[in-house]
Order: sequence, then structure tokens, then C-alpha cells
Amino acid sequence: MSGPGVGGQRGGFLSDLVGQLRAGGAHGQLDRVSDEALLRPFVVSPARQREIPVDCDLDAAAESRIRSFYQAVAAGVEKASGPFTTNVVDVSHEGFGRVIVFAGRLVVLSEVVRDAQRFGFPSIDRLTGHGESLITSAVKILDTYPEVAHDDS
Repeated sequence: MSGPGVGGQRGGFLSDLVGQLRAGGAHGQLDRVSDEALLRPFVVSPARQREIPVDCDLDAAAESRIRSFYQAVAAGVEKASGPFTTNVVDVSHEGFGRVIVFAGRLVVLSEVVRDAQRFGFPSIDRLTGHGESLITSAVKILDTYPEVAHDDS
């Protein structure tokens, strides 16, 4: 998974996620880190998830993973549909909250976050599948209400 693209491929949700992660690095410090290494924290086995306590404060690394994941979803929606997208991540220190993705004035995604300390996926395939599924659902909403997404105000 290292090199020019995730799994030797460029494009799609994983590419957007890697781009978000690299953008979060100061002064290009993550440019030399492989895609695989950047994505590794997103893969959390079910056994490991059970080991992570939820009765503690949300750490910065988990919050950063959540933000990067949904920023990549928003970027994927924007690429697929055109209207400018943005997201709001509001997660308490206890690990509960909500993520909202907007396209113009239209809410295209709203998800509740629980046990944010355990945010992750059992595999890269599941990570990719969930991200792509969210993008597909959001684009369908955009296709249904395009006049709301194209904010002319």
C-alpha cells in the first residue's frame, strides 16, 4: 500500500482520506510516510476495540481520525456532485456527538458518534466500503434536492 497510491491505485475514498491526513501534517512532514502507515490507525480489530476503554476522555488522535474520515467523505461528495461541501464534527470529551456534512444549505449526512475512543474499522476494505457508502447516500440526497445544495445567497 505504499508508494504512489493506496493499493497501487489512485482515486476514490482512500485517496481522499490519505490526502486529508497528509494535509494535516505541518510543513509536509507526512509526505515521506507511506499510505499504509497513515491508514493503519483506522484499522482496529474487534478484539482491540473491546480493549479500548470508553469511560475515559477522547484523545486527540481518535478525534483527528474522526475529523479526517468525515472530511474525506465531504471531499468525495464534492467531487461527485459539484457543490461546495463542509462538515461539522461535534464530539464531547466523553466520546459522544454528531457529524454533519453540508452541501450548500443542504444536510447530506448526519451521523451520531458513540464511543469515539473506539473509532475504527476491522479492515481497510470495511473503511473504504463505509466511506464510499456514505458518499453514495449523500450524492443521492443531493440529486433529490439540487436547488437547496446550490446556495445562491
